[in-house]
Amino acid sequence: MPRTPETELIEAAGREVAVSNPRKVLFPASGYTKLDLVAYYVAVADGALRAAGGRPNMLVRYPNGIDGEFFYQKRAPKKRPDWIDVVELRFPSGRSAEEVVPRDAAALVWLANLACIELHPHPVRADDLDHPDELRIDLDPVPGVAWPQVRQVGAVVREALEAFGLVGWPKTSGKRGLHVYVRIERRWTFDEVRRAALAFARDVEQRAPKLATSAWWKEERHGVFVDYNQNAKDRTIAAAYSVRPTPDARVSAPIRWDELGDCEPGDFTLAVMPERFRAVGDRHAGMDGAVGSLEPLLELAARHEREGHGDAPWPPHYAKRRGEPPRVQPSKRRAAGREHGGASARARKRDDAKQTKRRVQEPPEPNVPNLNGGDEKRRAPPRARKER
Repeated sequence: MPRTPETELIEAAGREVAVSNPRKVLFPASGYTKLDLVAYYVAVADGALRAAGGRPNMLVRYPNGIDGEFFYQKRAPKKRPDWIDVVELRFPSGRSAEEVVPRDAAALVWLANLACIELHPHPVRADDLDHPDELRIDLDPVPGVAWPQVRQVGAVVREALEAFGLVGWPKTSGKRGLHVYVRIERRWTFDEVRRAALAFARDVEQRAPKLATSAWWKEERHGVFVDYNQNAKDRTIAAAYSVRPTPDARVSAPIRWDELGDCEPGDFTLAVMPERFRAVGDRHAGMDGAVGSLEPLLELAARHEREGHGDAPWPPHYAKRRGEPPRVQPSKRRAAGREHGGASARARKRDDAKQTKRRVQEPPEPNVPNLNGGDEKRRAPPRARKER
């Protein structure tokens, strides 16, 4: 393809990829362009592919930069190079779509050219779409909770993972939170992985009840929410090395546990991350060699159920599950209960008044002989009562 003022040819993984409008600004506050985004993903390709490569990815596109409208695109564009891999994914809604599976740095360049600022992989490999190989722990601070408390909960998460024989690989979310990847054997379904994640969230909450919560409803949350539902099928989180749509182009940065106490989310941006990658390599490089079992967490989930702590709410667009509590905000349930209780009390009061009026108006019933030697009242047939 000939070079034009609006096209730049980028060589990656032995391919030439055309980048259109390379000078287009995607981050107005910091001035980073589409070409800057492309160069970033080429620089960190090995790490980004360890996180998102070989997996179906949902596209999140910002055609007019982060200050413009963006959209989620599950289906791979029909016009794409023949070397872009796709796989058909089926969703809880019953629909299906072919999603992009990046395999090399050239695919990352192609995605960046579509203004896919973020990478959003599913927790499955393209060769087995039914069995996740990742447990994803998402620490989401409620409004007003600062990074130091996220750090504290991160330390609790590490302690809990070790107790269950699992190895966690932390990364900043690129915004306010913290993510922890856990490699697991590909033995369990999405529902089982989510069940294990719920048990883990409750365990973290029990270890640090003042700092963390597993409560799904926002009105009941405090501190840092351990979002177990990020493990439900069709849910994705920003991958390690994914750029985020923030004014300073922050990056979801892999870190070591011993770095958590000193780092800040703003330390990692599109501008500085390539140099860090060259200096220290991929902090998650050993992840694929630390595969663990969910059996201890599933045993904990079974114990929770025996103790009366069954399932917790699912996201609203999922089918209702057996044993799931009502998908109604607790405050609305309480309000409905008070309204129902008040209506019932008023109905009982009206019924009592009618019965009193009836006894006053009706003559007393005659006594009749009891063949057993006593007296008893003749009872009129019960009147039909109108249902309210």
